[in-house]
Amino acid sequence: MTIAIDHQHDRQRFVAEIEGQECVLEYRLSGNTMTITHTGVPASLGGRGIASQLTRFALDAARSEGWKVIPACSYAIGYIEKHPEYQDLLA
Repeated sequence: MTIAIDHQHDRQRFVAEIEGQECVLEYRLSGNTMTITHTGVPASLGGRGIASQLTRFALDAARSEGWKVIPACSYAIGYIEKHPEYQDLLA
């Protein structure tokens, strides 16, 4: 399942609305460094790969913006460990 993800720059987050529920990846931007602070998917939507798609979308956005990334939430840490193609983004 591919989901539509909206980058809300002003709120420093990526959002997907699925079945009327909000799934988010939140970050803080300091200079050219994105710190991923939270990835949240409601339990009723778990197991569908939504957090993975949000994280990949955020990391691809960081790459296109020229940002470095600090994964401060456990999901983002695990995702980057499993996907070495994003190692070069680490601050």
